[in-house]
This record gives sequence, structure tokens and C-alpha cells, in this order.
Amino acid sequence: MQAQQTQSSTVQLAGKTITIRPINLQDMTLEQDFIDHLSPETKHYRFFGAINHVSDTVLKSLCDIDGKNSMAFIATENSNGKEIEIGVCRYVFSENPDVHEMALTIADAWQHKGLGKLLMTHLMSYAKSHGIQTLYAVELAENPQMHALSKELGMLAKRDPDDCHQVIYSLAL
Repeated sequence: MQAQQTQSSTVQLAGKTITIRPINLQDMTLEQDFIDHLSPETKHYRFFGAINHVSDTVLKSLCDIDGKNSMAFIATENSNGKEIEIGVCRYVFSENPDVHEMALTIADAWQHKGLGKLLMTHLMSYAKSHGIQTLYAVELAENPQMHALSKELGMLAKRDPDDCHQVIYSLAL
């Protein structure tokens, strides 16, 4: 089920025009290219292990959002007339309807330029306007980028009681 139409926005970042918009099923190839071009380290932090290619079933689940229980925004840039995905931020439903799990991935060339914070702010605003009270993320404890971003966003961090190699970041909206 696709989300209701949500406006896209454009911003200037690192001297480029970036579009932020909801992902949709027509973006499966865009999402596949994005994942395929992530470095092994970025894939490790996002998927908690080594992957080379994701299946069509996984791609469909990543691109098929409903705007309530699941939402995802992608950041894209236009390069030689072609739309290129450079980041994605999403949330999905959890057992508690007021609490949703989120994830963020930024293309390697766009890391440390403010894109993660920009996407997270966009997602947090959307989530709050749709009645979600808390967002959380389970991340590898060794991920310094997420640790820094979580501090910048005012998220709480605690070790996962079930896995000492993971940190649970949470943010009340």
C-alpha cells in the first residue's frame, strides 16, 4: 500500500541541489543502485553484516510504504539528467503503535555533510505529525557516525541488554 502523496522539497547542501521525497515502488532500481554502491563498511553498519545484493522481495519491502506504519524519505541529486539516491531514512511499525523503529543510511560520498541530520529531521517531523511518540534505532556499538548524530539530535543511548555489541538509540517526539 502506498503512502498518501507527501510533498518533496529541495535544499542546497554541499553546493548541490538535493531533493527529499517519499520513496515509492517505482524507486526499486534507484534503491538497488544505492545499496550496491555503498562501501562494505556502510553496508556492515546498515545491515549488520556483509551483503552484496538485496533480493527483489527485500527491495519491494524497502520501497513499499504506507505513510502511517511505515515511512521512508530518500535524498537524491540530479547527475547528468539522472536521479541518484544519496541517502534514505525510514521508520517501520513495531509492537507498540506509538513507537517505531527507524534506520538511516547515507552514501559514502555524502557522509559528514549534514545529510543524515537533514533526513532525520524530516522523518522526525513527519512521524510527530502522524502521532508517533518515539523513534528508536538499534545500531552496532562500533558505529561512530550514528553515535555522533544521535548526540546532535538529542537521542538517548543505552546498550542493548540482549547484545553488548549493539546500542539502542531513542528519541521522544
